[in-house]
Amino acid sequence: MKDIISIAVPKGKLMKPSVSLLSRAGIKGIGISGNSRKLIFNDRKNHYRLMIVRAIDVPTYVEHGAADIGIAGKELILEQDKDLYEPLDLGFGYCKIIVAGPKDSNYPCSGSPKLKVATKYPNIAEDYFSRKGIPVEIIKLYGSIELAPLTGLADRIVDLSSSGRTLAENNLVILDVIAESTARLIVNRASIKIKYERITEIIRKLEDQIKG
Repeated sequence: MKDIISIAVPKGKLMKPSVSLLSRAGIKGIGISGNSRKLIFNDRKNHYRLMIVRAIDVPTYVEHGAADIGIAGKELILEQDKDLYEPLDLGFGYCKIIVAGPKDSNYPCSGSPKLKVATKYPNIAEDYFSRKGIPVEIIKLYGSIELAPLTGLADRIVDLSSSGRTLAENNLVILDVIAESTARLIVNRASIKIKYERITEIIRKLEDQIKG
């Protein structure tokens, strides 16, 4: 009997394109729906198990082997710095990790007092400003990051941006781009050794679909 391959599929905006890509590669979670409360979908015939996981938790499930492979945004991979194998850029879910602030911001500001930086990505922010030699106080937030400079909570934000529309509507501008992010395939390092043939076959099928 073939080994079962467990796949962590992220909830949210990456779920639909993830399920679509996997399906085109022959990996089908029958009945998967964004509205369903069911979290595990088994394809017993082809020995796959698809698990619907909160996007932020996908790297943890994969690192600890609860899932053999998963799909996660590059921003989460950078932020969490898990011990994972990242073989494939899946090409969807594009956005930028940016530094933003009010339109009248002076930037860069090395030598100024500590900047207050609000972000969902404290490790990315800390690393970025450290490389710039700019002392910062990181303020961890979980939502409405754009509100922080408008209320005086922070001088800058580090966040994701795709169109820039939300920033513009709140009179904020992009001051720098830290990195670009797309969805990536991530693999547990033990799984790639134990289930090498099946996992490399999945990687090849996904590559074929991405190349069209």
